[in-house]
Amino acid sequence: MTPAAQTRTPAVSLQNARLAFGERTLWRDLQLDVAPGEFVAVLGPNGSGKTSLLKVLLGQLNLSDGTAQVAGRSARAGNSDVGYIPQQKSLDAGVPLRGRDLVGLGVDGHQWGIGLRNRARRRRIVDEVLDEVGAQHFADAPLGTLSGGEQQRLRVAQSLVGDPKVLLCDEPLLSLDLANQQLVSGLIERRRRTYDTAVLFVTHEINPILPMVDRVVYIVDGKFRIGHPREVMTSQVLSELYQTDVDVLHVRGRLIVVGTGDAVDALGSTGDHHPGEDH
Repeated sequence: MTPAAQTRTPAVSLQNARLAFGERTLWRDLQLDVAPGEFVAVLGPNGSGKTSLLKVLLGQLNLSDGTAQVAGRSARAGNSDVGYIPQQKSLDAGVPLRGRDLVGLGVDGHQWGIGLRNRARRRRIVDEVLDEVGAQHFADAPLGTLSGGEQQRLRVAQSLVGDPKVLLCDEPLLSLDLANQQLVSGLIERRRRTYDTAVLFVTHEINPILPMVDRVVYIVDGKFRIGHPREVMTSQVLSELYQTDVDVLHVRGRLIVVGTGDAVDALGSTGDHHPGEDH
């Protein structure tokens, strides 16, 4: 994040934000301004409200209190200022779409009929983002024949077709091997540094993206901490959030969290993680 970025309109702004489902409040009094080009990791156990935070910014959920803005305007559905990268989910071999068809859906999603009115422009936009993520050589292959890493690279391309000011990433490295984790996270990092695109990155495992992260938002049971990883990812802070003893170890540039229950699973440091619906 450059000094100039800090003086511009926030890419994302949440003020006095509260989100509740019935009697259960996921988080309250959330104050967060994300500057252009800033990389923010959103951490916490299942059910803490990480994905719901992204859904608010996508215009899919309304806050219970407070305001949510993207690029200076209220969060809304179909906002071309927002790119979204979901989890990697393998597609069935029978899916008839090609790679470039998946990417093209990102063009059509923001403006009805753009593909019909100007097909040449649509193809140019798709080709440009395919080039950006290095996916031209498999863009015409059926999606079901592509590897998980190749499919996820296409989802990154799809998120970029609107030239977004903000990238919202929901566990985009899940189920990818180490090489493809590095490839996909590298594409996201290159985008934000080249175009000053802000990134909100929901994850259970911070280590693959740790060198990129400017700040962390860590949410547990309605409580949260925001700050640089070295300020938030400490034994004291996580023990306070989880209300139990948690140790954070620094081993060869990686963070290892040792605790109990969700305190262990929150960073994927031990055991198997079985993702569920995250409200």
